[in-house]
Amino acid sequence: MTTFTIGDTDFLLDGRPYQVISGTLHYFRIHPEHWRDRIRKAKSMGLNTIETYVAWNAHEPVRGDWDATGWNDLGRFLDLIADEGLHAIVRPGPYICAEWHNGGLPVWLTSTPGIGIRRSEPQFLAAVSEYLRRVYEIVAPRQIDRGGNVVLVQIENEYGAYGSDKDYLRELVRVTKDAGITVPLTTVDQPMPWMLEAGSLPELHVTGSFGSRSEERLATLREHQPIGPLMCSEFWDGWFDWWGSIHHTTDPAASAHDLDVLLAAGASVNIYMVHGGTNFGTTNGANDKGRFDPIVTSYDYDAPLDESGHPTAKYHAFREVIAKYAPVPDEAPASRPDAPAFEVTLSGKGEWMPPAHDSAPADAPATFEQLGHLGALVRYDVDLPAFDGDRAVLAFDEVRDMAWVHVDGAFVGRLSRTLHERALAIPAGARLTVLVEDQGRVNYADRLGEHKGLHGAATLDGRPLTGWTATPIDLAAAAGTGDGAAGRALLRGSFDLDAPSDLFLDTDAWTKGFAFVNGFFLGRYWRQAPQRTLYVPAPATKAGANELVLLELEQALSLTARFVPEPALGQREE
Repeated sequence: MTTFTIGDTDFLLDGRPYQVISGTLHYFRIHPEHWRDRIRKAKSMGLNTIETYVAWNAHEPVRGDWDATGWNDLGRFLDLIADEGLHAIVRPGPYICAEWHNGGLPVWLTSTPGIGIRRSEPQFLAAVSEYLRRVYEIVAPRQIDRGGNVVLVQIENEYGAYGSDKDYLRELVRVTKDAGITVPLTTVDQPMPWMLEAGSLPELHVTGSFGSRSEERLATLREHQPIGPLMCSEFWDGWFDWWGSIHHTTDPAASAHDLDVLLAAGASVNIYMVHGGTNFGTTNGANDKGRFDPIVTSYDYDAPLDESGHPTAKYHAFREVIAKYAPVPDEAPASRPDAPAFEVTLSGKGEWMPPAHDSAPADAPATFEQLGHLGALVRYDVDLPAFDGDRAVLAFDEVRDMAWVHVDGAFVGRLSRTLHERALAIPAGARLTVLVEDQGRVNYADRLGEHKGLHGAATLDGRPLTGWTATPIDLAAAAGTGDGAAGRALLRGSFDLDAPSDLFLDTDAWTKGFAFVNGFFLGRYWRQAPQRTLYVPAPATKAGANELVLLELEQALSLTARFVPEPALGQREE
């Protein structure tokens, strides 16, 4: 039996000191047909371990409908890691942050009345316990002491930045051990004394998350983990992007230097990310620290392997550093080739607006949660009363997150949560229609689980506006039917390929919307900086005829789609 334990100064593999050199791959952000390729390329950089979060809301978006197949086949992912001779680290949360929608927590969970998120509240603990048991049914038999490759399991995630409920942490440990997890258990927090103290228990091994000033951060970590190996289990080698900002990058030489300092100190490391992947569909998260900032579709992260899985200058810089401390395969993967470049003519007619469904009128607009809707769009309708003058002020308590306002079918204005907009003057008319987009669920701090849609009461010149109906919109179904035209539109076109190919769709000719290839939901695009291309993974394409569909929410500037040779993720900070 192979053992992996914690010694006085090191991790011990069969009793011998072992330095973990790991990198993060999120199986839920990578097309399953690419899992093996990304794992092999991570191994070629010199890694001996692969780490992943487990996204609860990917496995159980609807309560009781557990799915561990296809994109959610965690067992297959771990087995592929084992096939390459690598160890694995599993971080099941239940909260993962990860710039992933709702921090990985299912909407049905966080919208449960009276629930206490991330603390020892009975409803939350009951649901979390059931979730963890399901995850550990997959993980437990794959532990290293049972012939598998899993060497570490993490309890919660950066909990010290959120709370300090020790009873909650103890219950997670109990459930974990009762489920048969016998490998060492860890926690992670930023190396700030109060976070390290609040986020762990004496029996758990404390690790740190940081991306610079390695020597200083290791010293702080050692004060709170006096014995055993030091580990940076999130070495931030890049950063994420949000709409309206720049494309964030880090200098390869500077990141490689900090990695060198870590490894030279004998510390173990998990590089976050070795390959970021993509927030396909509407899985992106958001941050709100006074301003709502939804994350872009790309999760390139300026990682050593880029969004399409090819090595960057950072990859080669890290590989050279790792070679000083561990064996590195002789050959590195090839650089990214140019993707096929071509144009596609799009067609469509009429303005796209999903039809309203009959529903019982309500005094206030229903939230997405009240509707049980997990999609990104809801159409709201209400009859307008007569009012004095040519215009009246329409106001909502809060708009989450973007609203397009129409009177008698004519567009009259837009309200943006990011800009803290919640009111505008509208003309007289018979019918008000408001199309609302959930732009991404906050993945951090106390806004986890907030409701989406038109939130609270609606007024017209200060008087209650009642009688609202709401129509949830299935984006995939909408993309499969109907017609469109320039303007808010449903646009479609076809193109031929000689073989399945990675592609990069240039979105600069459109304003804001969603894109699909052969029914595969690529994600969101927005003319607002930074991201300018959407990655199309080769398995989403096929030899012969392929179909591109766009749901444009504002204004299509061209009826020609362009596929370009390389990604354009936005201007970098100089």
